[in-house]
Amino acid sequence: MSDTPAPAYQVLARKYRPETFVDLVGQDAMVRTLRNAFEADRIAQAFVMTGIRGTGKTTTARIIAKGMNCIGPDGTSGPTTDPCGVCEHCTAIMEGRHVDVMEMDAASRTGVGDIREIIDSVHYRAASARYKIYIIDEVHMLSTSAFNALLKTLEEPPAHVKFIFATTEIRKVPVTVLSRCQRFDLRRIEPEVMIALMRKIATAENAEIADDALALITRAAEGSVRDATSLLDQAISHGAGETTADQVRAMLGLADRGRVLDLIDMVLRGDAAAALTELSGQYADGADPMAVLRDLAEITHWVSVVKITPDAAEDPTVSPDERARGLAMAENLPMRVLTRLWQMLLKSLDEVAAAPNAMMAAEMAIIRLTHVADLPSPEELVRKLNGISPPSAPSNGGGNAGAPQGGQGGQSATAAYAATAAPAQPGSGGTMAAVAVDADAALARFPTFEHVVELIRINRDGKLLVDVETDLQLASYQPGRIEFVPTPTAPRDLAQRLGAKLQLWTGNRWAVTIVNEGGAKTIAEIRDAADLELQAKAENHPMVQAVFTQFPGAKITAIRTAEQIAAEADEDALPEVEDEWDPFEED
Repeated sequence: MSDTPAPAYQVLARKYRPETFVDLVGQDAMVRTLRNAFEADRIAQAFVMTGIRGTGKTTTARIIAKGMNCIGPDGTSGPTTDPCGVCEHCTAIMEGRHVDVMEMDAASRTGVGDIREIIDSVHYRAASARYKIYIIDEVHMLSTSAFNALLKTLEEPPAHVKFIFATTEIRKVPVTVLSRCQRFDLRRIEPEVMIALMRKIATAENAEIADDALALITRAAEGSVRDATSLLDQAISHGAGETTADQVRAMLGLADRGRVLDLIDMVLRGDAAAALTELSGQYADGADPMAVLRDLAEITHWVSVVKITPDAAEDPTVSPDERARGLAMAENLPMRVLTRLWQMLLKSLDEVAAAPNAMMAAEMAIIRLTHVADLPSPEELVRKLNGISPPSAPSNGGGNAGAPQGGQGGQSATAAYAATAAPAQPGSGGTMAAVAVDADAALARFPTFEHVVELIRINRDGKLLVDVETDLQLASYQPGRIEFVPTPTAPRDLAQRLGAKLQLWTGNRWAVTIVNEGGAKTIAEIRDAADLELQAKAENHPMVQAVFTQFPGAKITAIRTAEQIAAEADEDALPEVEDEWDPFEED
């Protein structure tokens, strides 16, 4: 029996860390650039690697350091992008003990004193290697004074010194530093590449793991190889031989995506009881309420994107069943329903995060979502209040056609999607009517567009007032609805700013729309019509035309009519005095 201790277990993220550029997945553009630079002997004096966590920034820095100092198995090779991994320099750098390759974590050493140590040491040649290399991780954490101290050395380093920086926050690095570095943006790893890499590692570890389990890990990693490898390590231990999607889902605290889609169906039907039962079931099975709502938001976003670009459905992390259901939702759900669901879920996520009891907050969020789901659109509501049925609405088989009845009477978009839509509660129609009447009463305070302009003036938004008066050609106005043609000089966000401010000031939503024709004169044009007419007459006067011919750059700066000149002359004249007054004259 041997007394040799078993080697310590090494986590997969470290065990399968890339040692050469061949091992580095998903960064082909960067590898190609570096290969060309090394082959042409055009190695930059400083590099900066940026990207999200786990994409290989520090690993790439070490590979570059090995390539710069590699001497090959025979000890005669020069800088290369294919370090041998066996020479003394490659081995020492790989084990983190090379005396000429110094790694510094800027997150814990942020001061100018730490940088001065580097500045003082760069003047000494490398002890054994070809280059002295400084790798500074999370470089954006350095203080302003530390960056300033580094600038001169970074711009004119000794020939034997190279700098390699890594950061997740490239915007926090001063431009003066970036301009002195060769920048590489490490990309998120694509799902197909990530799944293939995870399968390769699992095979090397003799671990059985299902394809859909790998898809869950890839989705949770969000493009980070380190995160994916760490999750795979945990999943292999969790599965104890054979890992299934259910085990990974339980490990991650996720809900079954199929059950999340069922929950969305229940919400869109307005079936609060069924939705709450499903949420409780997922919670009992170990799903985190926050994760359930996050999945709801993620699927809502995905369906919205698929509605715009159907190719987005071809995602390798999405199962065939989920893809088919998502495509059906995208085809049948109107965008306004999806955007409303998205906005409410964002608010709900904040509430659940801040609530003392996450499950209670999630249940209240689901109740609110189901209550709003089958509310008709504003157009449908107006038709209902006027007793007008939409032309294409099928008969609902009962009830007063003119009375609003949730999603039934007007065949709302959500009811059209969910063929098994539940009827609205008896009292919901009256509540909606009251809300609509209150909104109409509030908007009735602005019967004309002039009232809107006066509201802007009262709230002292000078920029918006000027833009509305000079760049808005009104085409149509109703309280709560504005259509206009913008002038060529109008700000691109005029409609959005006007609608947002009116909603803020009135408490009601305003539809502000840009149209292509039918716009009247702007307020400024109407107000300044006389001045513009006078300007046109002046410009067409033969004497003025002659001046413009002789002086092409001349401009009319002021116009005064004969009447104005006469009036000014009268004002300047001294008043007539009938009797001279003598202050010393006796009475």
